[in-house]
Amino acid sequence: MQEVVPINSAHRRLLDALGAANSSTRLQAALAAGTHPDTGLVETLVTRCAIEPDFFVRDMLTWALTRLPPELTVPRLLAELRSERAQARSQALHTLSKIGDRSAWPAITRSLLHDADDEVARSAWRAAVVLVPPGEKQGLAAELAAQFGRGDRNVRLSLSRALVALGDVIESVLERGSASDDPTVRAHARATQRLLRDPDAGFDPDIDEAKRIAALGPERVEGTAC
Repeated sequence: MQEVVPINSAHRRLLDALGAANSSTRLQAALAAGTHPDTGLVETLVTRCAIEPDFFVRDMLTWALTRLPPELTVPRLLAELRSERAQARSQALHTLSKIGDRSAWPAITRSLLHDADDEVARSAWRAAVVLVPPGEKQGLAAELAAQFGRGDRNVRLSLSRALVALGDVIESVLERGSASDDPTVRAHARATQRLLRDPDAGFDPDIDEAKRIAALGPERVEGTAC
């Protein structure tokens, strides 16, 4: 007769595998956790998300969490949003966006949307556009547009894509951004307008123009215009 392995022993082995030095072992463990969902693993999976160094393993951990009941995972993920560890906040936001439970919307605070850590802020933007109720979209657009010009190209593109995902409600904030006295803000807003009109359009030309203005000064740029 085949021996029945106690559930605690199975959890112990999975926990050990999730903490293995080899990323392939950790990936297989996360895959197993999602393939055979077990409500007893919520804490283990969320805790591992906060410290897992490999992107692909983190994504598999998120998938495993989406396979579990939201009434168990969502409260635990919401608690992670208060963590001092940036990766814990970022991964929790990412997982909440994948679960898509709109009851989590009130937890997407202004503080998270403006988090000093770019990866946390980017995850908050993506989660927000998934979870926002229709009546809150205009306010969210204003919060996002207030960060025009933030970060490097990847951060700015993430912000633009989040805004575009909100649809036509962003047109007024884009108009205000396009009229800004700050050339970096103005360029970012215009690049976002182009993405709204054509999602396949390039993103860089306006950003490059902002860099040129910052380097030369607006008067000198105007003097070189044809």
